[in-house]
Amino acid sequence: MTAGLLLVFEGLDGSGKSTQLRRLAQRLREAGAVVTETAEPYMGGTWGPRIREMARSGKPLAPAEELRWFLEQRREHVRDVIAPALAAGQVVLSDRYYLSTVAYQGARGLDREQILQESEAEFPVPDLVLLLELSAEEGLGRIATRSGQAEPVFEKREFQERVAAEFASIDRPYLMRIPATADPDTVAQAVAAAVAVLPRLPRLH
Repeated sequence: MTAGLLLVFEGLDGSGKSTQLRRLAQRLREAGAVVTETAEPYMGGTWGPRIREMARSGKPLAPAEELRWFLEQRREHVRDVIAPALAAGQVVLSDRYYLSTVAYQGARGLDREQILQESEAEFPVPDLVLLLELSAEEGLGRIATRSGQAEPVFEKREFQERVAAEFASIDRPYLMRIPATADPDTVAQAVAAAVAVLPRLPRLH
């Protein structure tokens, strides 16, 4: 059986990852692909709900402990969702994955390169990461206009600016940067063009 494909959407809070993931999933299904949509923090295990509660509490963990929580939820996520779907030959679309840990925990002062190297050694490496880029100010502005509970541990301008700098420093062959300041239709066209380079995906119409 052909192994599946892992495509990841990354970016700052408010960059449009969830919207673009849903739109790509629909186009892939219309083209005949079997798609699994997922996200981090992974809420189907023990650690994801704890992370979400912490993020909404406004009380951050010590950086090393925060990293441990994210790694534990990723182990559950890969075990329960990503690895089985890839083994079944599906296209997995994830809203965040280990590059978020590299950027967010790097912005906490941890060793970005060590996190990246250890993540690539332990977890499935994505076939493509689409990094949706926009400023911290614009991302937080979008968050302010949408419904949903705030996550003050992460949704602060100074911190988001540090995260943006961390994302900007990541250099990997599977990483493609897409400007996210345009309207959703324009971004979706850029996403479709980006994934067209993957040989085992069906052609998108």
